[in-house]
This record gives sequence, structure tokens and C-alpha cells, in this order.
Amino acid sequence: MYSYKTKGTCASRIDFEIDDQRKVRSVKFIGGCSGNTQGVAKLVEGMDLDEVVARLEGIRCGMKPTSCPDQLAKALKECE
Repeated sequence: MYSYKTKGTCASRIDFEIDDQRKVRSVKFIGGCSGNTQGVAKLVEGMDLDEVVARLEGIRCGMKPTSCPDQLAKALKECE
């Protein structure tokens, strides 16, 4: 289990697992917009780590330079 402290988002932390085949598992955002973060977590479940990073990296939230999905991408990149 990995735990990533987010920066610049409403969510304060993201917990997740990476399995032996580099698939993303058990994503849970702590804080943030509940519906959106639950949706992102369900959508990436079972996806390849590199695919999740490619799809989510660089997404912004309004005028913020980052977002919860972008922070997940950053967290996953740290696991590589």
C-alpha cells in the first residue's frame, strides 16, 4: 500500500496499491470532491500504471496548476 500526500488540491492524501503486473488497485482519495474522486478511483481500477499516468497527468482544476487526477499521476510516477 502506498500513501501520497497531495499538494495543491482539496484531497489531502491518496492511498493506492500497485500489483505485480503494474496495475493500479484500491485507490482511495482522502478529502476532495467525493463524487469526482470516487469516479476517478473506479475508472483507474485495474488499469496499467503507465496508462493512468498518460491519461491523468497535467489535468488542472479551474485555475489551480494541478488537480486530484494530476496528483494521482504524480503519485504513480513516484512508484516507478
